Amino acid sequence: MIKAIIKFINNQNLDGYIIPKNDNFFTEYSKINNLAKVTNFKGSAGFALILKDKNYLFVDGRYTLQANKQSGKNFKICQIPYFWPKNIKNIQNYKIGFDPKLFTKKILNLYFEENANLIPLKYNFNNKTLDQVNKIYRLNNSVTGEDVISKINKVKKYMKKNKINYLYSSASENVNWLLNIRGKDLPNSPLINCKIIIPERGKLYLFVNSNKLTKSIKNYFKNIILFRENSLFETIFDLKKGTFCIDKNTCSIYEQQIINSKFKIIHDNDPIYDLKSIKNKVEIKNTLKAHIEDGVAVTKFLYWFKHNKKKISEKKVETKLQKFRNKSKNYLYPSFDTIAGSGPNGAIIHYKSSNLTNRVIKKNDILLIDSGGQYKWGTTDITRTICAGKVSNTIKNNFTRVLKGHISVITCDLNKNFNGHLVDKLARKSLKEVGLNYSHGTGHGVGFFLNVHEGPQAISSYNKVKLKAGMILSNEPGFYLYNKYGIRIENLIYVHKEKLKMRFKNLTFAPIDVDLINFKMLNDKEKKYLFDYHLSVYAKMSKFLNNVEKKWLINLIY
Repeated sequence: MIKAIIKFINNQNLDGYIIPKNDNFFTEYSKINNLAKVTNFKGSAGFALILKDKNYLFVDGRYTLQANKQSGKNFKICQIPYFWPKNIKNIQNYKIGFDPKLFTKKILNLYFEENANLIPLKYNFNNKTLDQVNKIYRLNNSVTGEDVISKINKVKKYMKKNKINYLYSSASENVNWLLNIRGKDLPNSPLINCKIIIPERGKLYLFVNSNKLTKSIKNYFKNIILFRENSLFETIFDLKKGTFCIDKNTCSIYEQQIINSKFKIIHDNDPIYDLKSIKNKVEIKNTLKAHIEDGVAVTKFLYWFKHNKKKISEKKVETKLQKFRNKSKNYLYPSFDTIAGSGPNGAIIHYKSSNLTNRVIKKNDILLIDSGGQYKWGTTDITRTICAGKVSNTIKNNFTRVLKGHISVITCDLNKNFNGHLVDKLARKSLKEVGLNYSHGTGHGVGFFLNVHEGPQAISSYNKVKLKAGMILSNEPGFYLYNKYGIRIENLIYVHKEKLKMRFKNLTFAPIDVDLINFKMLNDKEKKYLFDYHLSVYAKMSKFLNNVEKKWLINLIY
């Protein structure tokens, strides 16, 4: 594949070509992954730059170890944001090709700066179209807590305030949220790939594969004008003149040029991201229900793992947890590929076991298991680090420092720590006191029965978006010792407002491995939190557990 791309580079008189992870819908998880085809890198984020004499793979801190293992033979691995293509010597003199349907202006400017010599050219990866067509289905108001008209009115209010005549919403997750629809175009998210134009007045213009429409959905869309997926060009030239708002995160250079050929683009922030990030009471209630069912599966799995006497592998662990989740009638499928890393594999932050890497778990290994599910109706994501044997005092101390960071997040005062940047500092404090840290954010936003990762909210050193009531995030500090082990503790949490006080509340309920804790390192406040948390886990889980599981869980508390 690399040789074929270099041949293309030479034929087109280029010096290099960029290959992204995303497809033309810019989703994190897609059934098309050209980056994996070329590099063998299986992570969820990254891009490659193929030059005539050298290949680069750019990934963030979550994936550096994984990228080196999977792609290090043929690619120089570069960690972003510390190293971008623009750091390569003489890159400004190179002619670099890219597919304009797979890149946004924002991303290219970030990678290469505006004065780079970038040539829009499509390389044909010969991706086969999938025969299976997934039908669209709608969610009723008892699930979403808000009807479509109300959501559209909120968007149009924003448009009126900002003097926008048309909004082009090109992120499928935003369109799915707006129209209260879902589907299965992605492997881990209940989404239908589609895009929409919202005019300040009149009917909406929806771009979608017509084969995905049932009779009932067509009737549901009776006040929406339907267009083919790739008919933006024809549609734009039929619209009356006016101003446009696009989404800088998902509107490709190709689409932006089409719009810009007739209209003035005055905004590039899709307001639906902000509206979608704030879950209403019904969405929170339904998400909590999903977490109770997920918590039962994870708690039963944890008991099984701690008491298992047979030799088991990482693959066996994945299968066993999946079986526990499958027992729920509301469980649909994983919200991402399960990470089950034991011993040295746990140090690979987004590890995925394969036939080559699958380890038999030794008695004194610690196991990092990060998993989640899509349920009717909610999205879950949980990480536990566990051990069925004995561990060193060093591992206990490091686990406890991660736990202290985890507790610092959930118990913090959000009136004072009002954004993810400030909360992130609290999560790292105990580790940094002894010179330790981790190379990923402390938390990401989570959708309501949508993507397991969503913005704009996050807990990280870079994110300064104000945290608002109803936002769902993950709380997952960690520590990773190269080629030895990994530690991470993750719950999903949400921002709750009571009178004037803002605080986090847990959505996730499953026990934390007390055998890995050095209780002497916990202060009274932290001990009380842990006691109260496990008491709430028991209160919510006990009626679903058998007697021996109940006894084990109650012993964690007292």
